[in-house]
Amino acid sequence: MNPFFKRHLFQNPVNAAPWSGKKSSPHKLLFSCGGGLIPRRTKGPKFAAGLLIPLFFFIAAYFFSCAGGPPEREKQENIPERPPVPSAPEYIMGTGKVSPQQLARFLGNSNPEADTIFTDRLADYYVTEAAAEGVNHDVAFAQMCLETGFLRYGGLVTPDMNNFCGLGSTGPGHPGEVFPDPRIGVRAHIQHLKAYATETPLDQELVDPRYRWVRYGSSPAIQGLAGTWAADRAYGEKLKDILERLYLSVFNSY
Repeated sequence: MNPFFKRHLFQNPVNAAPWSGKKSSPHKLLFSCGGGLIPRRTKGPKFAAGLLIPLFFFIAAYFFSCAGGPPEREKQENIPERPPVPSAPEYIMGTGKVSPQQLARFLGNSNPEADTIFTDRLADYYVTEAAAEGVNHDVAFAQMCLETGFLRYGGLVTPDMNNFCGLGSTGPGHPGEVFPDPRIGVRAHIQHLKAYATETPLDQELVDPRYRWVRYGSSPAIQGLAGTWAADRAYGEKLKDILERLYLSVFNSY
């Protein structure tokens, strides 16, 4: 038997001699929880205290170790893994990954002064108009952010022109094309972007006045817009950087 239990179960800690192992009459013996015999002492309360105190601590320690362990392990095992942030798309044509609400939130976080009602509508326009032509709306929306400085403008193009990609803006005296409303301005942007990406004809009525000046399918990849859409050789990298920021803000928040 374990010395700990032998000492505490078979010995009265209060002025009593250890259990000798000699036979006693039945009325002077009790059975212990482990199957051994315990002498019935005349001083019952002192004996009970000596027996129950170590048993209490033993049972309490065992209970809390069993009750506390498994739930903690189960809690750790049930923590869902965060999905990886997708890479920025390489090509103009395709399907976007970000919802209109997430696009509008990204734009609002980048420019807190932007009108939220307008940004919500603008994000919806980009998703629907891009889907109609098979253009990746993430790419088109990111290019709008790059061209307008997240709707801060500050260059030749002004907000009232509804020109979200700098169409026809070549310098002083040529600020760019003007469109009757934001939706048509977005459609013209999508059509011009599709002209660079593919030779496939448009699916909607032409509204881009500069569509015919593009060499169709000359830049299917985003990086190909550098030196073609814009003279800036770092244009593709700047667009990629905005796309990476967009995906990080959306997919790293789960």
